[in-house]
Amino acid sequence: MKLSSACIAVALTIFSTNLWAEETTSGFSYDKERLPGAKPWTSQPIQNDPAEFQFVVIGDRTGGANQEGTFKLAINQLNLLLPEFVINVGDLIEGYSDDKAELNAEWDEVDEMLSKLKMPFVRTPGNHDIANKTAQQVWKDRHGATYYHFVYKDVLFMVLDSEDPPRAAPEGMKDKLELYNRLQVEDPAKAREMLAEFMADEAVVAALGKPVEFGDEQMAWIKKTLADNPDARWTFLFLHEPAWENASASFKAIQKILKARKHTFLAGHLHYYDYDLFDGSEHITMGPAGASFHQEGPGNVDHIMWVTMTKEGPQIGNIALKGIFDRKGLDPELFGAYDRKGADKEAKPKKDE
Repeated sequence: MKLSSACIAVALTIFSTNLWAEETTSGFSYDKERLPGAKPWTSQPIQNDPAEFQFVVIGDRTGGANQEGTFKLAINQLNLLLPEFVINVGDLIEGYSDDKAELNAEWDEVDEMLSKLKMPFVRTPGNHDIANKTAQQVWKDRHGATYYHFVYKDVLFMVLDSEDPPRAAPEGMKDKLELYNRLQVEDPAKAREMLAEFMADEAVVAALGKPVEFGDEQMAWIKKTLADNPDARWTFLFLHEPAWENASASFKAIQKILKARKHTFLAGHLHYYDYDLFDGSEHITMGPAGASFHQEGPGNVDHIMWVTMTKEGPQIGNIALKGIFDRKGLDPELFGAYDRKGADKEAKPKKDE
């Protein structure tokens, strides 16, 4: 059956105008006299669903924090992007100290940086953050519980404690971190050599491969939280160590409880981006945001993860920190923080200098 030219014209008009042309409730309007027919834009709807929202996930800062200020740079960039909130997957301080004053001083430094953010920042405890009983108490005094949840627009966010209880640290960990951080300034080549030796140490390799267990109290809380929120349209679970890498009995139990729910796991710890899909659910390990690089490869990148929660599930885009800069353009003085290679000495001066 052939359509008349009049029918085709009507169909094309309806297609071309769509939401952009007739619905003014979205705040969109245009000059109808200048554009009475065809439109210089496509017909897809404006992405303004009130049920959708955006948040950012950011990885480790420490475990050998770089000296170029990458995490501080990330804070400034987050203020350019303005997500609704930011969630970290642990390791904001070097930690591994039994001195409360020293630990509080490290948290004061972090909180000073975070005070510049224009949106909430959600913390997940990492092995550096709560490395021992003293550090655990400092966390609880400053930040409250080490595992907790909140709900936003019918989405359940659960922060787990993968250091329950904290594992024994490699011998002399605090001293090694202090030496490594100093060498990054005094002798970068020696710092890289030291890091390579540390990551090859048998005790470190064994610790990284040890299954992550979750205590009875936390398991009971996980079950209750899920039972109390049966209608959540999605569940995000944040923890520091990617427990799925060598799943313990307790983590397998968590996965089993979640099997019937739409959910996503996000972790850090390894300082290397990695993606896994188990039984249809995404398990993602974040790359760092200033922490030392632990291995070579494409996952060796300072980045943030931009998540848009849609009706179908999370839409995820990873953004390398060196891909975000403000309206004035790329600042050569920040090349070190972007690429960890130091400033470009041959960079041209700014126009206003």
